[in-house]
Amino acid sequence: MAEPWATLGIDLHVEPAGPGLRRGLTNALRDAVRSGRLAPGTRLPSSRALAADLGIARNTVADAYADLVAEGWLTARQGSGTRVAGRTVVPPSGTAPRPRARSRPAYDLRPGSPDLASFPRAEWLRAARRALATAPYHALDYGDPRGRPELRSALAGYLSRARGVRADPERIVVCAGFAHGLRLLGTVLRSGGARTVAVESYGLDVHRALLDAAGLDTVPLPFDRRGTDPGERAGADAVLLTPAHQFPMGVPLHRDRRAAVVDWARRTGGLVLEDDYDGEFRYDRQPVGALQGLDPDRVVYLGTASKSLAPGLRLAWMVLPPGLAARVADAKGGVDTCGALDQLTLAEFLTSGAYDRHVRATRLRYRRRRDALVAAVTARAPEARVTGIAAGLHVLLRLPPGTERTVVQAAHWQDLAVHGLTRYRHTDALAEPLDALVVGYGTPPDHAWAGALNALCAALPG
Repeated sequence: MAEPWATLGIDLHVEPAGPGLRRGLTNALRDAVRSGRLAPGTRLPSSRALAADLGIARNTVADAYADLVAEGWLTARQGSGTRVAGRTVVPPSGTAPRPRARSRPAYDLRPGSPDLASFPRAEWLRAARRALATAPYHALDYGDPRGRPELRSALAGYLSRARGVRADPERIVVCAGFAHGLRLLGTVLRSGGARTVAVESYGLDVHRALLDAAGLDTVPLPFDRRGTDPGERAGADAVLLTPAHQFPMGVPLHRDRRAAVVDWARRTGGLVLEDDYDGEFRYDRQPVGALQGLDPDRVVYLGTASKSLAPGLRLAWMVLPPGLAARVADAKGGVDTCGALDQLTLAEFLTSGAYDRHVRATRLRYRRRRDALVAAVTARAPEARVTGIAAGLHVLLRLPPGTERTVVQAAHWQDLAVHGLTRYRHTDALAEPLDALVVGYGTPPDHAWAGALNALCAALPG
């Protein structure tokens, strides 16, 4: 039978050194506190538990604790145990100073994140409880690199119904965010002989960097009043697009160009990578279906929970052509790299209808925010023109020529974080640069929304 001390108490790594056990233990504990390894307030094991762990007499530990209490390194109170005393920790010589944490701006209108305060905690917790209660024990094993079958099945049903995706659970690979999925695709494309990926003139530099890191060149596509023109692909092996709601310009890919890029892929054997990052959020028009529905053999569909729920979940998915699914799963590795419990919870969230209810509620809230933003800018900053408002969690504010940098600086003085359009422009883009702000209205919590809107209008030219 196991001794009681084997299952009770807490662990502490300490190595007594020096003449005598009592002095060696006292010195080791003192050094651990002095160096900061044992932070102020840390509770230490009882003398009985530590003595058993170290294989020494209990009185030796009790005497060492008493010595350090007398010196002021530890405190001992009835019912509270022995703890590290509060004191200033002097770091060892040669230790680099910790960088100061950057202060957060008072208001944040940068795109890329939803209102994290509105994450459905109670509903997610209920889904997690149901998922864990019904999960088979082997669900907690290393798992299929494609992801949990429960989630892949739930995603296939949802994507088919809500986004027009032709999805088979066997061709879905769950990944740890969109960037992870794009990294896997870049690796597979490069190993298959691809050299070049055509990308949009305006887009996220981190996506271009991921493709570059995979050994792929990125060439920008033209952009005009009808949006991205994928007709000129400059010998590319693949094309990365945001067809439902171009980021950051905010326009959908024109229907003629949707058909043209799919025809190109069929004709040349190329691949279209479809980033459907905010496909659920449509306001003033019918939803734009996924491009993948036109040809699931030539289009890779990439979706994510980062905008609809929270980026911290690190859950995204790819619906892949038949010949690519196994190669991407192999590139991901021999076991699943995404948490099984979160996958099971999202599967339950989808199948129970909680995901649809959450999306519909947030869609209404974001639409009200968008309407308030458009009304405020129109009334208070008429020189700024609001575009790209029919969908998504951001708008584009077109500015008078030559004013973008000044407006971004004025926003900084208002303690407002906001991005200029220039940061999203491909360095080799041929289109004339535009002055604009990319304003993400999903980010602020409700209590900060009015202040963020006032700060934005104060920074814009009147």
